[in-house]
Amino acid sequence: MTTNRPVALVTGASSGIGKAAALALVDAGFEVVGTSRRTSGEAHRDGVTFLDLDVASDTSVARAVDRVIEKFGRIDVLVNNAGIGSAGAGEERSLTQDQQLFDINVFGLIRMTKAVLPHMRAQGRGRIINISSVLGFVPAPYMAAYAASKHAVEGYSESMDHEVRQHGVRVLLVEPAVTRTAFEANSPQPATPLPVYEQQRQVFEGVMAAAMKDGDDPATVAKAIVAAATDPKPKLRYPAGPTAGRVSALRRLVPSRAFDRQIRKLNQLPA
Repeated sequence: MTTNRPVALVTGASSGIGKAAALALVDAGFEVVGTSRRTSGEAHRDGVTFLDLDVASDTSVARAVDRVIEKFGRIDVLVNNAGIGSAGAGEERSLTQDQQLFDINVFGLIRMTKAVLPHMRAQGRGRIINISSVLGFVPAPYMAAYAASKHAVEGYSESMDHEVRQHGVRVLLVEPAVTRTAFEANSPQPATPLPVYEQQRQVFEGVMAAAMKDGDDPATVAKAIVAAATDPKPKLRYPAGPTAGRVSALRRLVPSRAFDRQIRKLNQLPA
């Protein structure tokens, strides 16, 4: 089977931002394949074809990309959305926890990119849209590993975009702020909680709960993803929503010492 419609592959599409993005791309005229680790085979829901995929597995990634090519004959857009969060102070998390996070958030994204690039280069066009975060360019106390992974995504994406642009392929970034999903609630707790961080960790959890309550709707991020997928002249970065836009501007314009003070104030850390 082949299709004349553009084909988008969205990882982590069973809920949250990934689900909203998959549905928005369907509305924008794409044939959409969504992936999840819990699909239990190939399925079709709400106009989206779902496939099993574990981005931490080379074999699973290769199998899923080959299946999309076999079924539709093309991949025009890859949305690297699959990811996990982190909770607790950096010292409290085990190295294994941090390695698992990077294997999904960073190396999973790299696996997917490597798998689709030969197809995109062969067809002379394609867009790889990597879901970063405002935490890809600002610090995040008590989420250090997650922020580090998104900083890595930013550097990888911008560098890769220079490499593949001459082949008709773009690598673009969508940068959400806090978004109302179950993402934070599903973040693994630190392996070795330490009393020295307990009080401040609880403060941070309260700050995050309040921010999540007032966070952006996943549809806001989906809108930015569709723009990245369809803009005739795409931008490297797409801040998703007004909060992300303000944070991006402040990071560029505010002196580093003042920005540092603001981060500590927002996170209720001692001055």
